[in-house]
Amino acid sequence: MIDFGQFCVYVVIAQLLRYAVPWLYTNFIGPHFFGGKINFRKYGEWAIVTGSSDGIGKEFAKQLASKGMNVVLISRSLKKLEAVSNEITKKFKVKTLIIDVDFTKGLGIYDTIQQKIKNLDIGVLVNNVGTGYPGPFQFHELAERENFLWDMVAINVISISFMTKLVVNGMLKKKNGLILNISSMAATIPLPICLYSATKAYVDKFTQDFNIEYQGRGMRMQSINPGPVKTNLWTVEGEEWLKPNAETFVASAMRSIGMGTHTFGYYVHTLMVLGAKFAYFCSPYLYKKAVWANYGKIKHDI
Repeated sequence: MIDFGQFCVYVVIAQLLRYAVPWLYTNFIGPHFFGGKINFRKYGEWAIVTGSSDGIGKEFAKQLASKGMNVVLISRSLKKLEAVSNEITKKFKVKTLIIDVDFTKGLGIYDTIQQKIKNLDIGVLVNNVGTGYPGPFQFHELAERENFLWDMVAINVISISFMTKLVVNGMLKKKNGLILNISSMAATIPLPICLYSATKAYVDKFTQDFNIEYQGRGMRMQSINPGPVKTNLWTVEGEEWLKPNAETFVASAMRSIGMGTHTFGYYVHTLMVLGAKFAYFCSPYLYKKAVWANYGKIKHDI
């Protein structure tokens, strides 16, 4: 007969396995052994990638094109978009559509986008456009900068909602579609960049609850939470394996698609978040002191 002490041990072990096994599959086993096998064309002929003139967005556009997807490239720099379009069409022999809009310029831009994509079979949406700041600026410092709060919310929050609005009815009609929302590991751990972290937390919560609302309707939404990635926008020092370039990160993130509602896209970033959460659990005070000191080294004007 099992005594109460043994029963408690079994309950604890069962609970650990309940969380550990899915976590290991989502972040390591699934992407490594089963990832990268999605036929993106089954969702539709076209993929939309916002913020696709550079960095992570550009790489998503290229790697989706390599899978046979035609790509709608959306960003504010027409010259850069034209360069990306030329590279994609020449290398992958697919179609592209350029839409140059500034996501800080109000809701009217979404009417422009809607008119240009209304006749396209949109199967994949990558909500990648985003902005941040090389913290740790305190909130009152940012609030003093003209339009900064609006720009941050408009780009990181409003764009996710309204771009999804533009494609969701078409996906519902054909009962098929994939939406990828690029969030950040900052949404999951305490960091002294509250405005940025909060906008990215919105992305995660929107993704989680969207999947509950539309379960069984044929659509899939997934948030990807990268850590530090070397791009032209963010110059990050460190070893390549720890802080990958955009090409390496996106190649890894593509393998995580379909593995869960929430992934980090790159195994090292998963371990970084795990380490940060453990450090915070052990000593919130020391964690906050260490994080603030580390961010202080990289603070500069924006």
